[in-house]
Amino acid sequence: MDQDGENVGMFRDRERNNNEGVPTASSYAQEEVEGYVEGIFKSYDYLNGLDMEPGFPLLRREQHRQFLLKSLMYLPESFSKLDASQPWMVYWILHSLALLDVRLEDRMKDGVIKHLQRCYDTRGGGYGGGPLQYGHLAPTYAAINSLVLLGTPAIWSTIDKVSMTNFLFKLRVGDGSFVVHEGGESDIRAVYCAVVVAKILNIQATDLFEGSIEWIVRCQTYEGGFGGDPGQEAHGGYSFCAVAALYLLHGLHMCDLKALLRWTVNRQMKYEGGFQGRTNKLVDSCYSFWQGATVVLAQMGLMGSSTLDANAAKDWMFDEKLLQEYVLMCCQDPYGGIIDKPKVHKDPYHTCYGLSGLSVAQGSDESRIIGDAVTNKVKQVHPAFNLPVEQLSDAMAFFYGSKTS
Repeated sequence: MDQDGENVGMFRDRERNNNEGVPTASSYAQEEVEGYVEGIFKSYDYLNGLDMEPGFPLLRREQHRQFLLKSLMYLPESFSKLDASQPWMVYWILHSLALLDVRLEDRMKDGVIKHLQRCYDTRGGGYGGGPLQYGHLAPTYAAINSLVLLGTPAIWSTIDKVSMTNFLFKLRVGDGSFVVHEGGESDIRAVYCAVVVAKILNIQATDLFEGSIEWIVRCQTYEGGFGGDPGQEAHGGYSFCAVAALYLLHGLHMCDLKALLRWTVNRQMKYEGGFQGRTNKLVDSCYSFWQGATVVLAQMGLMGSSTLDANAAKDWMFDEKLLQEYVLMCCQDPYGGIIDKPKVHKDPYHTCYGLSGLSVAQGSDESRIIGDAVTNKVKQVHPAFNLPVEQLSDAMAFFYGSKTS
């Protein structure tokens, strides 16, 4: 039961997919997922009725801890395809551990720091996807976030802000967008990554983001969400990058927040409770964060707040309890790790963003937590940075010389 005394997993009255008499490959896939989810909900409903375990459903904290620590030291060869995403792997794992309030041993911290240092591109600046790879905005974002999570002034003082500033300027495009690396593609991810790096490190070059707000606003589609660049389809990940960058650049008022909210809240699946990333797509646990945080930031914009004080809002415009049910009931591997959806393999990426979505749904109000409030509570994240509020505040206090939200 949740804290209001209501049974979780009470799915019987939820709306199922209606193919309107025209079955398609998409409708078949949706109905298959709903069938898997229904079986899981029925099992939980049965066990909950037996009152076998108070606080059902439970976050498998210990199993997740073991999975993440093992992944930090060893990954199967199937992960070799992510050779150019090594700082990302570090960030996904460190962030997940931080949300679970797991602290690394000093020897593990030292190993991670040395590996990130090997990923730094001494030729052109920024962090590459692995040792001896060219600097790239995406792994640079992941590396800086990882250093925040590792969290000591001694670590932060090793970051070369001058080199990082030059790196960001090299990737800036005249219209306000950024390319991900020299000669690379330009999209909204690059702008977001650049904004976060500059914001954390207190890089205050006034012309670095000239035109960026206007370029981001051009990426908003007729649906209300944002595409990767102007004219593209609305997508949950790109929408998050857009609204988070606008929040950090103090430009949320420039986009259509009501249209964005309407599109985003309609991405929450009526039966499963999780979010889809695009119209007519399947549920995916990673969008628990991408879409959930977008709702939070958009509401903060409508409330006229630029600080996390708005995070005390009583209710977000999505169903926080249904989202927690989806993550806790349908997406936890019994041996640790979070999966995309039932019948899919676990990985650090979905573990990171599934737990981050859980944090967004819980907010700072324990009454929102379903199940056992002690076992299921994770650290609160900042919705724009996706970093724990406490560690982010400490890092920014170092770079700014005072607390910053």
